[in-house]
Amino acid sequence: MDNATAAALLLAERMRVQELLGQSSDAALDDRAGANEPGDMSDPATSLTLEEQEDAVKASLRLRLLTIERAEQRLRDGTYGRSVRSGLAIPDERLEADPAAELTVEEAQEI
Repeated sequence: MDNATAAALLLAERMRVQELLGQSSDAALDDRAGANEPGDMSDPATSLTLEEQEDAVKASLRLRLLTIERAEQRLRDGTYGRSVRSGLAIPDERLEADPAAELTVEEAQEI
């Protein structure tokens, strides 16, 4: 895969994840504001469970951003498209599906 295509795929993925992270943060604020309204007699445990789920989603999205940043660094270093474990080439089809892929499919299945 050429660098321009890789850079475009990584940028699109970064924008997608940042948008999801923004939506998640907005939803969490709305949920917390609604839970504090007077007259709401719902179970407070439900609110805590939702907050925990939202926090987990946000943590996962932040980890995805870090993965994208590492892929962008590999692109700058000239090692993009190679497994970080073995150095084997990662097929273009895999990189198109997941531009931040760090391992070949076989290596990822071993985890």
